Amino acid sequence: MQLSVEALRKKTGQGAAAGDKAGPEPHETMQLSVEALRKKTGQGAAARDKAGPEPHETMQLRVFQATSATGPAGRRADRRKPRGGPWLPRALAGARAAAARRLAPVTRRLAPLTAVLAPYARKLKPLYPRPGRTGWRRWMPSWRQWLGAAFSAIGLSTLLLAVAYAATDIPQNLNTYATQQDNVYFWSDGTPMARTGWVQRQAMPLKDIPEDVRWAVLAAENESFYSDPGISFKGLTRALWRTVGKGDTQGGSTITQQYVKNVYLTQNQTVGRKFTEAMIALKLDNRMSKDQILEGYLNTSWFGRGTYGIQRAAQAYYGKDVSKLNASEAAFLASLLKGAGLYDPTLNQANHRRAVERWDWILDRMVKIGKLSPDERAKYRTFPEPLRRNPLYDTGRQSDYLVELASQYAKKAAHISDREFDMGGLQIYTTFDRKREATLTDAVTKARKKAKQTDPGNARTAHYGAASVAADGRILAVYGGPDHRTQGFNESNATTVPAGSAFLPFVYAAGLEHGVTKQRGAAPEPVEPETLYNGDDAVPVTTPEGPYWDRSGRKVAAHNDGNKSWGRISLRRALAESVNTPFMQLGMDTGLANVKQTATAAGLLPSSIGPQVPALSLGNSRPSAIRMANGYATFAAGGLHTEPYSVRRVTRNGATVKLDSPPRDRAVSARVAQAVTDALADAFRTAHPTGAAGTTPVAGKAGTTADDTASWYVGTAKSVSTAVVVYRMDLSKSLEPLPLKGIAGTAADSVPYGIWSKAMDPLG
Repeated sequence: MQLSVEALRKKTGQGAAAGDKAGPEPHETMQLSVEALRKKTGQGAAARDKAGPEPHETMQLRVFQATSATGPAGRRADRRKPRGGPWLPRALAGARAAAARRLAPVTRRLAPLTAVLAPYARKLKPLYPRPGRTGWRRWMPSWRQWLGAAFSAIGLSTLLLAVAYAATDIPQNLNTYATQQDNVYFWSDGTPMARTGWVQRQAMPLKDIPEDVRWAVLAAENESFYSDPGISFKGLTRALWRTVGKGDTQGGSTITQQYVKNVYLTQNQTVGRKFTEAMIALKLDNRMSKDQILEGYLNTSWFGRGTYGIQRAAQAYYGKDVSKLNASEAAFLASLLKGAGLYDPTLNQANHRRAVERWDWILDRMVKIGKLSPDERAKYRTFPEPLRRNPLYDTGRQSDYLVELASQYAKKAAHISDREFDMGGLQIYTTFDRKREATLTDAVTKARKKAKQTDPGNARTAHYGAASVAADGRILAVYGGPDHRTQGFNESNATTVPAGSAFLPFVYAAGLEHGVTKQRGAAPEPVEPETLYNGDDAVPVTTPEGPYWDRSGRKVAAHNDGNKSWGRISLRRALAESVNTPFMQLGMDTGLANVKQTATAAGLLPSSIGPQVPALSLGNSRPSAIRMANGYATFAAGGLHTEPYSVRRVTRNGATVKLDSPPRDRAVSARVAQAVTDALADAFRTAHPTGAAGTTPVAGKAGTTADDTASWYVGTAKSVSTAVVVYRMDLSKSLEPLPLKGIAGTAADSVPYGIWSKAMDPLG
């Protein structure tokens, strides 16, 4: 090993005291061969071969003069010791060596390129002031430096755009409001009835949108749509310049960008939103076809008058479907995309002038791009004036009740959740007959008006419910109330008042279907229409054990209208004359459970059936007008009952939505149904001998209650059943029915029958 002599100068003359006072010399070192140290510590050749050569074959040792461990120098030396211990330098060195070994292959590959680029890099390195230049040129970069900076900026920008493009994802969830549509309701003849929803929008397939309409929009907004990459660099630059440089905003978006804004982003005009819009538009253009993007754009764009989408715009401005538009009308609708508030000509004269100018310009653009011939253009010289107001808002008063019924049924039959239904896009084809609805509404409206004139006090609390139901279950018309905005509940569907004697046909049908049992344990005896029963007034009701006693200990007895006694009377005639006492006894003999079963099988809801006491046979049940009409329609259908339904078909943007078919079951035998119909026909002819032609099969019956709280008329003609009920109820005080006090007329001049006969006209 080699030992520096200078480091040991005057070693022999220095004592311990001098060593304690003197600190180590700043540069007194000695070099010691590593090989010698390895031998000294017992490392052999095998260990050397295994570990590999050390990166440095020598080490420097600082020479300290002998000092006391407790002296000041010792303490300073202790403070200078590395915190990590003696192993830390060796660990760092090992890590650096390992990293160097891993990077060695990359370094070797880049070495030739580095050697080539090194001279150019040295030339690009700024050197100021520049040698060989004078004046201000000494401080200006060279052309190489300018070129290098430009290429660097382009490369960095490209890299940033690539990273942004890769990091931007197309949102999975569309803007909820942008995809929301309205629901459209149609009459049974296919004509529009009403529209509901927060927005008026109905998506239309692109194939159903005429070419002229498409190209009118493209000519106005983005004629290079089918060739551009989804964004317009010129438009983006202009928009950013105006947004950043002048503090306001400017368009310049392609149709793809506008579609992205409509369905994925907000309408806020910011640089960040514009950049995100461009990135999504680029990706969308690569994933979707141009036709798909155009279809989405046409179905989500705002056209004013509360409408979204070209279909609703066509209906709002011209009262027709988009498929019926010509090029001139399409050009006007395309002008609205620039701002409906500025181009709706019905708002003011300035708007009208702007609309005409832009309409003219769009038609000329269509000629210029070859999508409209000059001859066709010559046909459109007169501005196509739109409708003064949006016809889509004209739903009418009664239509609100119809919409309510249809929406409830559609949700249930199509298994549509409230959230899905509210998102819209449904076309609901109802069973409501436009003419019947108008006739029924007119009849009730006139009856209301007459009541207000003759008895305004009681007329204030009068209510009228009515419904027409076909034998196959279709609800054809309803009267729900004067105005859904002031009376939300539907009177045609309300279970508020008892059916009274209008319930007797169900008791009659139960007796004919199930027979009677007059002795406990005996087999049921058959009952025929001519079977006689006691028709006297106040006849006590009996059971096999004797008279029926109520809870107060009194015998239960029925009473006829006017307390009239009829003696022994056939059941058919008793029904025709509306004699109560035979049917209260018939109900007990048949079994109240059988009466309830027959009534519910015919169409009445189990929840509306009254308590199973003798009064059940006299109509203590509270069915709705719809259900009473449906029950009588079951008899007209030969005993087959079909659940009443108000929707026959549902589609979502043209695609059929599966509906559950309304249940159809046999309620009573065809023989029993015919017997009930015959008895009801007798009842109609008895009460109204001139009400219909002799050959017309009309069957119907009035219904009254003992406490005068409800008046009914229910009847069928031509396979259609209509039920009308009039009652009084002060909703501000109670839900209990009030006495009619003449509001429903008399037996000879019944208000329910008057409404019924007009709704069913002509009967002959």
